[in-house]
Amino acid sequence: MEQYLNPNVKDIKISGIRKFFNMVADIEGMISLTIGQPDFPTPLHIKEAAKRAIDEDFTSYTHNAGYLQLREAASDYVGSKYNVHYDPESEVIVTNGASQGIDVVLRSILEPGDECLLPGPVYPGYEPIIHLCGAKAVHIDTTENDFKVSAESIEKHITDSTKCIILPYPSNPTGVSLNADELRDIAAVLEGRKIFVVADEIYSELTFEGTHHSIAEFLRDQTIMINGLSKSHSMTGWRIGMIFAPECISKHLLKVHQYNVSCASSISQKAAYEALTAGMNDAAEMKREYMARRDYVYKRLGEIGFENVVKPDGAFYFFIKIPDNMNMTSFEFALALAQEEKVAVVPGDAFSKYGEGYVRLSYACSIGQLEEGLSRIERFMTNHM
Repeated sequence: MEQYLNPNVKDIKISGIRKFFNMVADIEGMISLTIGQPDFPTPLHIKEAAKRAIDEDFTSYTHNAGYLQLREAASDYVGSKYNVHYDPESEVIVTNGASQGIDVVLRSILEPGDECLLPGPVYPGYEPIIHLCGAKAVHIDTTENDFKVSAESIEKHITDSTKCIILPYPSNPTGVSLNADELRDIAAVLEGRKIFVVADEIYSELTFEGTHHSIAEFLRDQTIMINGLSKSHSMTGWRIGMIFAPECISKHLLKVHQYNVSCASSISQKAAYEALTAGMNDAAEMKREYMARRDYVYKRLGEIGFENVVKPDGAFYFFIKIPDNMNMTSFEFALALAQEEKVAVVPGDAFSKYGEGYVRLSYACSIGQLEEGLSRIERFMTNHM
């Protein structure tokens, strides 16, 4: 029966991140610098809120968009932190993680023949959904601009078929972000065009230099903002994301969400309410630790001999250029490093063709693991240079 499946499904591939992680996961003594998951526990007060929800039998369906008090808290949260304002009754949808939010948004926007612009390198979770919609992903090379997409580069890639652009900042896999001036310039290029902006801001609370800005601040009517609690509150398994969009868009997104999952977990929603109210600043302590790790890794990468390393200003990743004289592809480098020194990083080609020649290193792990992992990487580089 396989031959009768939707051919678009058969064409897509398993995430290169997970594929490589699974290849090396069973090697004894492996230090994994691969998966983008916070290594902090969910804050205790959030877990206690979930327990109370169970004890109080808050275990039924909620409103499809999420129970109203949570939507009000989500609206207040992004309003106070990022100066973007949404009506909790009609412009906020609580989803099963940001990933489901991305799926809902892209399936609501895209039609066969449409083009969706993406910065390259980029998180691999977007392109398969674009493909399933019958649309085409068009990557914009950012490798010559410190991994930042610009207003000029976007304008060069716009065609009559362009339907949306995804702005995932701070970025996975590069850790870079866009400042207010850069976003304002991009908004000026897109304003008035029939192009949606999908702003994936899941790492917004892990912005290290200055304040996070959303393009929704400058281009609200065309922007659909996606956020969530996985990275900010170390709640990856709770599966709570949020979509913010003007009512004229949101009312249609809600239909797709409703038929997809009905609603997010009621227990997780109660935990999310606690996170967005009493835990509004829970990310601050984690961010300080990530910054210390970032600075340590940046220093060590320079000592090891990696050149032109872009210092990330958000998230918890480095995207590192493999020296040209090593004559290795991204996959060859990562596989050899795993086999010889038992350190796992992600081959850059998992993040589009513009990631070839790089590897992604996650520093969402203890400083001890980073110290040992980087010492092993240094030994590997010495043996191969």
